[in-house]
Amino acid sequence: MQANHQRRPRALLAVVAALTLLPAAPQGAALASTAPATRLENTAWVVERLGERPPLDGTSLTLRFENGRVAGSDGCNRFGAPVTVRGSALQVSPRGMSTKMACPPAVMNQAEAFQSALRNSRGFRLGGERLRLLAADGRPLLVLAPQSQQLVGSSWRVAGFNNGRQALVSPILGTSLSLRLLKGGQLAGSAGCNRFTAPVRLDGTRLRIGTPVATRRSCPGAGVMEQERQFLAALPTAVSLRLEGDALELRRSDGAIALSLRRVPGS
Repeated sequence: MQANHQRRPRALLAVVAALTLLPAAPQGAALASTAPATRLENTAWVVERLGERPPLDGTSLTLRFENGRVAGSDGCNRFGAPVTVRGSALQVSPRGMSTKMACPPAVMNQAEAFQSALRNSRGFRLGGERLRLLAADGRPLLVLAPQSQQLVGSSWRVAGFNNGRQALVSPILGTSLSLRLLKGGQLAGSAGCNRFTAPVRLDGTRLRIGTPVATRRSCPGAGVMEQERQFLAALPTAVSLRLEGDALELRRSDGAIALSLRRVPGS
């Protein structure tokens, strides 16, 4: 009995000694490694300053953090790339993807400067409702403001719509397609000839649009009434939305774009 009693303290001392050899995690280390990443996840931003300058008039540079990736618009093309966030360190992978539209030289130069700033970012700082992406020496490369997600009361001009034949087409020259999100869950706008309304339900980035009801005018012009039919048919197919600066995309369940819209200034 006495031998067993003597062995227990020795065993307990051995365990204590082993534990003291393990490196202690710094206090708050787990919080430091995850909290900033969590704060960036599912946030959307618009560039206020690129280096020392604001974006060119008529352009919108955007950045969204989602599922370990960044995505947005560089003012000309849409892009996406993996991003690593650890503590206050941030690095965007150079192995990204981008659309290949051609834009005016000044816009293309700005897009390249924006992409270069993203690639060279090594950290970030959140403060004063602004996000700053920082170079390795701590210098701000980008200053971004939160992207407003408020849609009720906003007005939009249709830049393209799905014609039902797997093609995104622009409105016929001389016609205007538009929509406005009203209080009480309603859409209203112009289908190029007639005015329309439709019920809508918004839930974050998900939406459901009911069958549109339109006035019954008949308008002259080649293809105008067919365009109206295609546009009104495209509306209820949209099930999700993505807001990037002054651009809004409504997408179908298969991921195809149902409507591409631009915000009406001042709305």
